[in-house]
Amino acid sequence: MQRARRDPRRIEFFQGTLDSTSEISEARIFDTTLRDGEQSPRTSFSYEDKREIAAILDDMGTHVIEAGFPVNSDAEFEAVRDIAEASSVTVCGLARVVEKDIEAALDSGVDLVHTFVSTSDVQLEDSMHATRQEALESAIESVERVKEAGVDCMFSPMDATRTDEDFLVDVIEGVSEAGTDWINIPDTCGVATPRRFYDLIEKVDAATEARIDVHTHDDFGLASANAISGYEAGAAQAQVSVNGIGERAGNAAYEEVVMAVESLYDVDTGIDTTRITELSATIEDKSGIDVPANKPVVGSNAFSHESGIHAAGVIENSDTFEPGVMTPDMVGAERQLVLGKHTGQHSVRERLVDAGYDPTDEQVREVTRRVKDFGAEKKRVTMEELERFAEDVGVPQTEEEVRV
Repeated sequence: MQRARRDPRRIEFFQGTLDSTSEISEARIFDTTLRDGEQSPRTSFSYEDKREIAAILDDMGTHVIEAGFPVNSDAEFEAVRDIAEASSVTVCGLARVVEKDIEAALDSGVDLVHTFVSTSDVQLEDSMHATRQEALESAIESVERVKEAGVDCMFSPMDATRTDEDFLVDVIEGVSEAGTDWINIPDTCGVATPRRFYDLIEKVDAATEARIDVHTHDDFGLASANAISGYEAGAAQAQVSVNGIGERAGNAAYEEVVMAVESLYDVDTGIDTTRITELSATIEDKSGIDVPANKPVVGSNAFSHESGIHAAGVIENSDTFEPGVMTPDMVGAERQLVLGKHTGQHSVRERLVDAGYDPTDEQVREVTRRVKDFGAEKKRVTMEELERFAEDVGVPQTEEEVRV
C-alpha cells in the first residue's frame, strides 16, 4: 500500500509549542469501532456493515481491529471469524474472564484475545459480585488459557482509573507473570485527566514487561488528550473509535488521535490518513450518529472559513488560520469558504471568480453587503444566492464563461 507523502513544508511550522516532537516514539492504533463503538446506545452494525468497515480499516493500515465479542451471538461470532480470515492486519476478539468467552474468542480464529475483569471495588461489589482475590485468580487463569492456545493476549483491568493502585499493580504483576503480551489500561468511566493518567501509565509500565495499551472514554471531553498522554508516558498503543462513538459519550476518536500523533508529534503511524474523511462518513452512515459540524478533523467546519479576516488570510496562505501541519488533503477533505453574515470581500471575490464572474471592486463591495444582510437573517447563503446577487448587481461573466 502506497501511503500519501507528508507535505514537505510541515517542518516550517514547528515553532512555539510545536518545537519539541520527541515525546512519542511509537503510536500504534487499536480500533474498537466494531466493538465499543457498536455499544453506542441505539447503534447496531449488520454483518455486511462490519465487513465493509473492517475492510476500510484494514486497507488504511490500522494496526489492530477489534472485530467484536464472539460469544455474544452466532451472528457476532461469524462476523468476527470472517473478518479475521479476510484481514491482513491483527484482528482482536473480546472475552470476559469466563471459560465460554475465552473459548469462543479462540474458536473465532482471531490473532489477539482481549480479556478483561473489573478491578475497582465499586464494580467488583455492585456489578461483578466478586472479591478482589476472585478477580485476580480469574484474570490469571484466563491469560494462561489464551497463551496455552498459542494466541496473543491482551488483559484489561476494567475501571483501572478508579481501582486501588496497590491492587491494580498486584493484578498487573499477576497477569504479566502468566504471560500476557499486552496490558490495556482502561479509563472506563472517563474520569482520568492527562497528567494523572500519565502518572498512572508510568507506574503500570514500571510493573510489567508487557506492552502498554490505553482505552480512554470521553465523559469529560478528555479521551483523545488522555490517549495522547498515555503515549507520552510510554504506552505503545491506544484504543480508539471512528468519530469517537462508543459507550455514553464515546471513546477517543480515531481521527483525532491519528492526526495528533502524525501532525503534532511527527510520528509516522503508517496509516493512510487520506481516507479518514471517507471512513468517518461510512461510520456516520452505518451508525446513524451524526458527525457534529464542529467535530475536529472530520466535521464540516473543520476546514471551513466564514470570518472575513480568516478567509482573507487563508486565501493568501492557508497556514495563516489553519494548523499548517494538518491540511484538508491529508485527511481527504476539502477547504471551504463559507458565505454568511461574517463574510468579507476577499472571500466573495474568490467565490465570484471561481464561478466565472469578473467583478469590479465596487461590485464586490455591493455583493458582499447583500451576502452579509442575507446571512444576518440566519439564512444560508448558497452559490445560487451568490449568483443571484451577482446578476442583480450586474457583475459580468468572463469571456470564457459566456462562450460556454
